[in-house]
Amino acid sequence: MLPRPTGRKGRPLADARLMVEGIVYRYRTGIAWRDLPEVFGPWQTVWTWHHRMATGGTWDRVLAKLIAAVDRAGLIDWSLSVDSTIARAHQHATNTTRTTGAASNYTDPRVEPPDHGIGRSRGGLSTKIHQLVDGDGLPLVTLISPGQAGDSPMFLPLMAQLRVGRDTGRPRTRPDAVRGDKAYSSRAIRAHLRSRGIKAVIPEPDDQKGHRKRRGSRGGRPVALDATDYRNRNVIERNYCNIKQWRGLATRYDKHVVVYRAAVVLNAVLARSRLLVEVARG
Repeated sequence: MLPRPTGRKGRPLADARLMVEGIVYRYRTGIAWRDLPEVFGPWQTVWTWHHRMATGGTWDRVLAKLIAAVDRAGLIDWSLSVDSTIARAHQHATNTTRTTGAASNYTDPRVEPPDHGIGRSRGGLSTKIHQLVDGDGLPLVTLISPGQAGDSPMFLPLMAQLRVGRDTGRPRTRPDAVRGDKAYSSRAIRAHLRSRGIKAVIPEPDDQKGHRKRRGSRGGRPVALDATDYRNRNVIERNYCNIKQWRGLATRYDKHVVVYRAAVVLNAVLARSRLLVEVARG
């Protein structure tokens, strides 16, 4: 191995590629930061890099550039899918002061909420990852909430974050269709999609069907569902399977949700990068 370059006072300079590899290695294996192999340099330096890029929104900007490049190449399927997945919170993530029961803002990814995105559900303390993915299952938008939070209230914040830049004109914010399970069947969501001309591929729960039928003609028309298109919603389930191959994402070890979310976004950055490399190779 070549010697690492040194700066003033003989201190080794941090290599950007090595820092990123160290961050990926830590989340891929789920080890503690202080257990990083020495090849990546001081673990404090690697952690500082990740924390600065997380709080500064670096990975969000990188992902936005990659998504824009893929969109220019015509490789984005704009029939999107939405869902969430649970990540259990390790005790190392919960030994910090949390304000529970207070109103929190989970719509601005760069603001740390008072409860740090950790809540108590049936399985204990946990965090929930919410994502919008394209037709190939690659993430476009990522938000984090406590584990007990519902899926439906996070839908509109996810849609509000959807902005794909273009070379000319305004960013694209309107998909062709949105696929979601029964948790996303609500009047507010359907009205939002209908007002923007977006096809809703969301089944209606039995209780909503019964309520509509009991109201008779006042209950409105039955909800239309493209059952064939709904089968394609499995892409987001496969995406979550890929995310949880990273041990540090399947279980949350980070105290701050901003840092944890940045690692989820980094996972999406690598997925988009692999797609561009495959396209370049033909």
